[in-house]
Amino acid sequence: MEDTICAISTSLGIGAISIVRVTGPDAIKIVDSIFDGTLTEKETHTIHYGHIKKQEETIDEVLIMLMKGPKTYTTEDIVEINCHGGISTTNKVLEILLENGCRLAEPGEFTKRAFLNGRINLLEAESVNDLIIAKTDAARTLAINNVDGILTKKIRSIREKIVKILANIEVNIDYPEYQDELQVTKELMDKYLKEINIELDKLLDGAKNGRIIKNGINVAIIGRPNVGKSSILNHLLDEEKAIVTNIPGTTRDIVEGTISINSVAINIIDTAGIRETEDEVEKIGVNKSKDIAKLADIVIFVANNNEKLTEEDLELLGKYNSEKLIIFINKSDLEQKIVIPKNISQEIIIGNTIAPNGLDELKEAIKNKLKLDNIISKDMSYLTNLRQIDLVKKAKKSLTNSLKSLEGQMPVDIIEIDLKSAWEYLGQIIGDTYQEELVDNIFSNFCLGK
Repeated sequence: MEDTICAISTSLGIGAISIVRVTGPDAIKIVDSIFDGTLTEKETHTIHYGHIKKQEETIDEVLIMLMKGPKTYTTEDIVEINCHGGISTTNKVLEILLENGCRLAEPGEFTKRAFLNGRINLLEAESVNDLIIAKTDAARTLAINNVDGILTKKIRSIREKIVKILANIEVNIDYPEYQDELQVTKELMDKYLKEINIELDKLLDGAKNGRIIKNGINVAIIGRPNVGKSSILNHLLDEEKAIVTNIPGTTRDIVEGTISINSVAINIIDTAGIRETEDEVEKIGVNKSKDIAKLADIVIFVANNNEKLTEEDLELLGKYNSEKLIIFINKSDLEQKIVIPKNISQEIIIGNTIAPNGLDELKEAIKNKLKLDNIISKDMSYLTNLRQIDLVKKAKKSLTNSLKSLEGQMPVDIIEIDLKSAWEYLGQIIGDTYQEELVDNIFSNFCLGK
């Protein structure tokens, strides 16, 4: 925290502008020493034209943005050098800064300083990274809502309710002679703990939506060879991603691509046709297909409308007949010969890859299966990563233990132990309590310059 750090904050490559960012106690002094203007006495949040120089050599013509703490991203002095875009020029400016006393920033160190200096909490810091890597509009909306603190307010509200209960318990521990007050406290605790439990359940339910929005959904297309799986992938992606032939077993490895439905990334995975084979290479592809289907969020089983179901088809239907299964009868433009067994309860979609709208019903079935209409909104704020979800689960477990202790007429100081644990777990989500090693690990996943 005592070092002055620098990093390139824009993607390194050919472009109109690149930005080199500097922050720390000597940020203004160091940049001033390589700039042919004067920054020290200038007002904060101003832009200055000039040149970066190394001794008498002019390195680049630049605009420098001067921002003095504490009203900055890190709360420290920040100087941003707007260079001409280009690998050589940008690297040269960075090199000169390092020669004049800066240290190269670690990944995410600017945001880490913002957290350690109290400008943002840990949940908001993680959301900054989510905003950078967001691939869809929904992921961007979710990330910016969490950066703005909507989810933080929910968690702080729950922690405040727990603190009120803990305060009442402390009074009862300090003044045990007031039995009437103790009884009232237990009645209130039962009510409040159940209310908090409901709020934690809402956070966990929302987390499922958060994971869908952030990471997207994996949809595996399975079926025996030559039923049109690769054609479906190509049609959904609107590009010739997979090789399509009339020869069974053409696809021997997975082929995938991503589409967006309701602003959610849908990762479509075309798999090798599943069948018994003596071909060692094809056998590897078949086993990989089975593994992918097992892990996928949705499985689209494809069958040929122009053929009767085989024993292999029936075996696959029986194996994957679950809530995540969608049955798609392909080649509806051909004569119907297929007969679906009556014991199959999942929705059946009929279509083809010939007509322009031949897969519209399949897209709608995917959307309905995921209930996408219910999770996308402007004010959505969900937990988005395993660290956050795990801590809420631990808080809920501690809260459940408190309720059991209360129902079992346990002393209030026993109940207090679990309540404090729940309060601390929720505090770890927003970084009110944290371990230094954990924080280092979180920010190591950030890009340089952020």
